[in-house]
Amino acid sequence: QPLRENPLFGPSAKTLEKLGGLQWHKIVHLHQGWRLVTCIWLHGGVVHLLANMLSLVFIGIRLEQQFGFVRIAIVYLISGFGGCILSSLFMRENISVGASGALFGLLGAMLSELVTNWTLYSNKVAALLTLLFIIIANLAVGILPLVDNFAHIGGFITGFLLGFVFLLRPQFGWMESQNMPPPRQVKSKYKLHQIILWALAFVLLVIWLAVGLVMLFRGENGNDRCHWCHYLSCVPTSKWDCNK
Repeated sequence: QPLRENPLFGPSAKTLEKLGGLQWHKIVHLHQGWRLVTCIWLHGGVVHLLANMLSLVFIGIRLEQQFGFVRIAIVYLISGFGGCILSSLFMRENISVGASGALFGLLGAMLSELVTNWTLYSNKVAALLTLLFIIIANLAVGILPLVDNFAHIGGFITGFLLGFVFLLRPQFGWMESQNMPPPRQVKSKYKLHQIILWALAFVLLVIWLAVGLVMLFRGENGNDRCHWCHYLSCVPTSKWDCNK
């Protein structure tokens, strides 16, 4: 479409809707729940696609090299799904597309992986501060208009919980100890705090996804339960109006 309609060098909103874009009315009233998945694969245009792919190169490759394709793919897809749920609960008028929620899920998983495998890192504080800066900076961009920050937040929360479940590392020396005599073997593959965090995160993840889906298909509006939450996606200023 012309740049005045889509500055991202992409199709019209109507085309994105036909291709499976996220739209609250069609999900709730027309029972098109598949849009919670199809929208993850759509982008608003060439600019949107390139930005997401560039982010995926820097975030995804490191995680995939360390934890494998299958686990990172699971985190990516479920995070995108979680981002779509939260977006649908709060963004009822607009069409939403893109894998941004899934990308934020990878950021959340990186944070929880750092926490759960804390003892294995040498520069713990530096790694934590760097990651927190990247996360906060990216979420801050989401308060600009025309950006669906609820998808980012939902994806981040989902990915953060998934990181505790899927990105566990065996405690130091466990693999080597399996080739040693029994007295020198490390009995437990994971430390106690890792197991506790795994169980807690798994329960919270199931609750979050179940409650979110129930609220969505019952047609509830998240803004009715949280009157200030709309500021998480757009903060009005003299330069722009969040209602447009």
